Amino acid sequence: MSSSKQRVEVKHRYNASPEAVWKIYVDHAKWSEWAGVGPSRLVTEGSPDRNGVGAVRGFSAGTLEEILSFEAPKRMTYTLVGGLFPIKNHLGEVTLEADGDGTLLRWRCEFESKIPGLGGLFRRMITKTFTGGLEGLEKHSFS
Repeated sequence: MSSSKQRVEVKHRYNASPEAVWKIYVDHAKWSEWAGVGPSRLVTEGSPDRNGVGAVRGFSAGTLEEILSFEAPKRMTYTLVGGLFPIKNHLGEVTLEADGDGTLLRWRCEFESKIPGLGGLFRRMITKTFTGGLEGLEKHSFS
């Protein structure tokens, strides 16, 4: 692994089943309702689920992410395929696991900065975005 590789991991526990959390989390077109990332849309449908493998979700500033794996209701991976955010070699992973009568969601990603020296800043920005998004999911859907 390159020393310029950045890692982010955010966890959040929900008082809902993994299936209930998964259903809302993977509805890419509705992220604008809870994630705090501005407008969202499903650009390309995946298979066999419309939000599954091959789906491309779009966000503000032309950010596009493609779903690489989709293992309902446990795990999904994705990568950045377009947009203005200056990162490369991006891989994201979301896992859900039963936690008592609720669900523990872990959102991880790793990436490299296209601009030397700014990886730590981007890591902090992404951590804040992930944290806010998962809190937004809680407030919108489970509180």
